[in-house]
Amino acid sequence: MQENSPDSYVKNPFQSFVMAGYECADHLNAFGERVDLIQLTGHDRLISDDYNSIHHLGITTVREGIRWSFVEKTPFVYDWSQVEDIILNAQNIGIQIIWDICHFGFPDDLTPLHPMFARRFSELCKAFVLKYRSLVPNGILIVTPVNEVSFLSWLGGDARGTSPYCVNQGWEVKYMLMKAYIEGIEQMKSVDPDLLIMTTEPLVNIIASDPDNTSSVIDAAHKHNEQYQVLDMLTGKICPELRGKPEYLDIIGLNFYYNNQWTYPEHQFIPWNDTPPDTRWRKLQHLIEEVFLRFQKPIVISETSHPKEDRPKWFNMITKECLEVLNKRLPLYGCCLYPIIDRPDWDFPEQWHQSGLWDISNVGNLERKLHQESFQALQKLLTVNN
Repeated sequence: MQENSPDSYVKNPFQSFVMAGYECADHLNAFGERVDLIQLTGHDRLISDDYNSIHHLGITTVREGIRWSFVEKTPFVYDWSQVEDIILNAQNIGIQIIWDICHFGFPDDLTPLHPMFARRFSELCKAFVLKYRSLVPNGILIVTPVNEVSFLSWLGGDARGTSPYCVNQGWEVKYMLMKAYIEGIEQMKSVDPDLLIMTTEPLVNIIASDPDNTSSVIDAAHKHNEQYQVLDMLTGKICPELRGKPEYLDIIGLNFYYNNQWTYPEHQFIPWNDTPPDTRWRKLQHLIEEVFLRFQKPIVISETSHPKEDRPKWFNMITKECLEVLNKRLPLYGCCLYPIIDRPDWDFPEQWHQSGLWDISNVGNLERKLHQESFQALQKLLTVNN
C-alpha cells in the first residue's frame, strides 16, 4: 500500500504501544441510575497500585476520564480534586494520560439537546486545559473531547439507553454532540494550540444480509459509511456550519469489539471465531486500511477486549492483526486494552464482564488478579516499541 511521507503525520506521541484503558463511564444508565465505574472498580482508591501494575508490564500510556458529572455539579463551578489525584499519580509513576473530557456522562441538568450544552462543555474543556497546564506546564497533552459520539448518539438518541432517552433522534443528538466537540476544541486550542486531538469512534463492518439484493447492498453500504460521519463533521467535510477543520483531527482512535460486525437490515452479528472461518467477517487490518485510505491519519486501536473464556483467543487475533498492520508500514501508533481492569455491567452492576487483563477476584476488597492466559496472548504485542 502506498504510504504518505512520515513527515505528513503527527509524530507518534505515545510512550508505549500497548495502552491501558480505565473504564470511566459516568452516564445515566437504561434505568436512569448514575453509573460511576471508576468508583465501582476502585480505581479512584487504588490508582497508585493500578499504575504500578501496568508499569511493571511496560505499559506506560493510559486512557482516563475526568467524569464530567462529578467535576461540574454546579454550572461553571469545577471540582478538580480527583483529576489532580490522577495527574499526581501519573507524574510520580511515569504514566502518560490520554484524557476523555466526556465519557458518556453529563451533569444532571444537561443533555446534548439542551441549549446550553455546547457552551457548558466548551467552558469545561478550557477549564480542564488551564488546570492541567497549571500542574504540568510542559509536555504533550492528548485529549478526546467526547468518547464514541456515534455510539452515544445511538444509545441516547435512538435506543433510550441513556440521556436524553429518545427514539428517532440519533442524528440530532450526534449533531449537538459534534457542535460541543468542535467548540470544545476551539476553546482548548485558544489556551494550548499544540494539544493533540484523538478521536475514539467504533470501527464497524455492516454488510447486506442478501448479497444478491442490489437495494439491500446499497443500503448496507450507506449504513456502513455512517460510521465516518463524526470524522467528516470534525474535519469540515459535512456540516461546515459547525466550524470543523482538518487540523482538528490528529489521531484516529478505533474502538473494535467482537460484536462490531453485523448484517443489514436484520442486525445479525457475524461470528469472528468460527471453524471454518465465516467469510463475511472482515479482518481488522482490512478495516484499518479502509479508514487510513479515507483520512490519511495515524491510527490507534483505542479500545478492544472480549468477555470471559475467549479473551486469550481474541488477544491472539488482535496481536496478529496489529503486527500485520505494522508490517505494512501503516502508521498504527498503539493498541489500548479496554478495560484493563474488569468492569461491572452498566445496567446490572452485580454482573461483571470478565473482560479485563486483570479480573476483580473479590468484589468485597476489589483485589486484582492478572488473567495469565490473556497476558501470555499479548506477549508479542507488549514487545512493540514506539
